[in-house]
Amino acid sequence: MSRSIAEVKNWMTMFRWIVKVIRDDYGIEEARLTRHAQLETELGLGIEQVEEVLGVIGQSFAIRFPEGVLDEVLRLEELCMLASWLKGFYKQPEFISEGFAAQCRAANPGMP
Repeated sequence: MSRSIAEVKNWMTMFRWIVKVIRDDYGIEEARLTRHAQLETELGLGIEQVEEVLGVIGQSFAIRFPEGVLDEVLRLEELCMLASWLKGFYKQPEFISEGFAAQCRAANPGMP
């Protein structure tokens, strides 16, 4: 299913876009989709489902998530900030390690 990204211009609209994906694809109540919600433990998404969400984000925004992303991202807000950074909507998130940041840059050569 193709999802419009026309309205996504910054990290806040990216967050809203990701919330809609998770709400629509996995039937999670929007009230539970808060910034600090842990993807697996609080939202109940399995690893495969989180990987599917990463795939949807990656395909929709033409970005690549390197191996080990689930070691760096635990919360919905972190996923949004990482995706926003990879797309050029946000600064490098403070929570990611330098090694992972280098992997992100290598996987996305056109990053700012």
